Amino acid sequence: MIFYKKLSPFYNLALFYFIISFLLRIVLLLHPITQSSFSFTESLKIFGLGLLSDFFVFVIASVFLWLYLIFISNSKYNKPSGYIILGGYTILFLYVASGKSILDEYGGGLPRIAIIFIGIKTVLFGLLLFVPKLRNKIRFWLFSFVIFLYVLLILQNGISEFFFWNEFGVKYNFIAVNYLIYTNEVIGNIMQSYPVIPIFTALFLITGIVTYFILKKSRIYIDEIPNFKTKLKISVIYIVLFLISLVAIPTLSKTENSKNVFVNELQSNGIYKFYLAFQNNKLDYFKFYETLPKEKSFVLLKQQFPTISGQNSIQKIKSDSVENHKNVVLITIESYSAEFMKMYGNEKNITPFLDSLAQKSLQFTNLYAAGNRTVRGLEAVTLCLPPTAGESVVKREDNKNKFSTGAIFKQKGYDVKFMYGGDAFFDNMQDFYSGNGYEIVDKSSFTSGEITFSNVWGVCDEDMYNKAIKVMSAEAKENKPFFNHIMTVSNHRPFTYPNNKIDISGDIKSRDGGVKYTDYSLRKFFEMASKQSWFTNTVFVIVADHCASSAGKTELPMDKYRIPAFIYTPGIKPEKCTKLMSQIDLMPTLFGLLHFDYQSKFFGQDVLKSDYKPRAFIATYQDLGMIRDNVLTILSPKQQVKQYQLFLTPKKGVSPEYQIHYEEKPLKNKRTDLINQTISFYQTASDILKRKEYQKFQ
Repeated sequence: MIFYKKLSPFYNLALFYFIISFLLRIVLLLHPITQSSFSFTESLKIFGLGLLSDFFVFVIASVFLWLYLIFISNSKYNKPSGYIILGGYTILFLYVASGKSILDEYGGGLPRIAIIFIGIKTVLFGLLLFVPKLRNKIRFWLFSFVIFLYVLLILQNGISEFFFWNEFGVKYNFIAVNYLIYTNEVIGNIMQSYPVIPIFTALFLITGIVTYFILKKSRIYIDEIPNFKTKLKISVIYIVLFLISLVAIPTLSKTENSKNVFVNELQSNGIYKFYLAFQNNKLDYFKFYETLPKEKSFVLLKQQFPTISGQNSIQKIKSDSVENHKNVVLITIESYSAEFMKMYGNEKNITPFLDSLAQKSLQFTNLYAAGNRTVRGLEAVTLCLPPTAGESVVKREDNKNKFSTGAIFKQKGYDVKFMYGGDAFFDNMQDFYSGNGYEIVDKSSFTSGEITFSNVWGVCDEDMYNKAIKVMSAEAKENKPFFNHIMTVSNHRPFTYPNNKIDISGDIKSRDGGVKYTDYSLRKFFEMASKQSWFTNTVFVIVADHCASSAGKTELPMDKYRIPAFIYTPGIKPEKCTKLMSQIDLMPTLFGLLHFDYQSKFFGQDVLKSDYKPRAFIATYQDLGMIRDNVLTILSPKQQVKQYQLFLTPKKGVSPEYQIHYEEKPLKNKRTDLINQTISFYQTASDILKRKEYQKFQ
């Protein structure tokens, strides 16, 4: 038998994987979210180097196939080896089933999975040993199952990469890793967002068809099982390729260095990207990023905050007026881009209430979200801290007793609550907020009669606001001011909400519908609130947690971080603040409006003060940016620093203060002063957190 035919299971599956990867790149390249054109050289990188990367990733991924195939033999069923092996399986099964194995120390479902797997292996080996007539049939079906599983996983990964790109405009990243943790919400979101039954029916049908053809081309391996010498040759070839792949994959990833982020993402292999995200979910700033001498970093920070002394961010905030202890309601709106609103150029009329409320409020027309995830937005308005590398503080182990907006309100005698229509366990919100002195009101606090509509993320915004009105009315009777932070859920895929509320059916599951229902719910909330005794003595702060999408040509596309924010106080004259500012500045500015005197550790500032120096922070989990002087400076792992000059690309009919689109052109002559300032902000914030110096005052 020709030797290469013994490799048929490998190369037939590899060919199928390459076809799926190629087609996936074509689909993603033509996807509406891929707002870019590509040169011939860029296309060559995407498809040429991308295919090479796919080859080496497949080699690594086929390790289980290799292990399965080399252990297929008839000789192991001979006496006495067959009985010895069966005895070993039986002893191992009894050990795991005893409940005292090493696997039980890890808890969870691992012991149960091991029992099932070893049990099946033991039974099958026994059948193959004692009923040799069934050996060929059983082996064929096992071989078919392995091939079916590989085909299914290849197709499933392709579908998953498509939907992830559809949502985020990138291959797998840190978010995909997090989604593994919150399987109930994520799987529920998929079930409610997409036609799952037709998709999976088609998936299994195609998998079956492809498996049939691969089996026809590959079953020669089990029909004529290779001898030891042939298996040794196969193993040598595989091990050599495996070792080469371990070096080649990270080397090829270094070629993903185009200035166009879409080129890098399309060239990359999604599976390897997932692996990298899994490995780098914790990023030590001092190990991966450009740094300054510690003393210099704090000297530069002191230029921003003249009153600090030493290696900390402690400042004394003084007001020349009497403190005003009005109630405060902070509403962070899920996935709410500035471009949804009429003032920023949207012509769909999907935010009529907020458009009108903004005209009665103190508007912050030039404010940027700190990140592209809810936990970053919550971190920004709660800790008023730049978005440090890796995971948000909300989700870190060391996330309790921090200096927070809630801590300031508690000092002033306020009741402090965090309200969320979903399960606050999601994204570690419950652990974070309860650990920082907030009382939690989430879906578990609702009675069945208080829920009129819910989806996988939680109750609809109307139900959340109805609950909030009840809670605040009860609080008002206690003659204490309250601070309530409400996080919305309705403007999130699958975008389902009660029908007959707005002119877009909830059955359509559209982003526009989610936005408009969110706006409708806010109108209902303010209608109810305006009838309460506490309304005129309350300040309402409304801000998005992040934009609806963060995909763009560059690492940090400016328009994908611009969010609406305003402060509404009944009876107060409306104003506009057009200064460049960050999401972390919103609450310190509110404290300034309330004339609070307090000792602060915040990096956020009162932007209405005359000494405020405009800048904004925007980031992913690994790219840390600062906007200042019309320049975007980005710090990235491996001590990389990039700078872009920002050129406004105005939209007709939109006022200057609401323009959000910028072209980012690499800066030829780098601004060292801005690089050092950016490093100073992120390095000192990381250092203070690392030294546990961002704890609340005792």
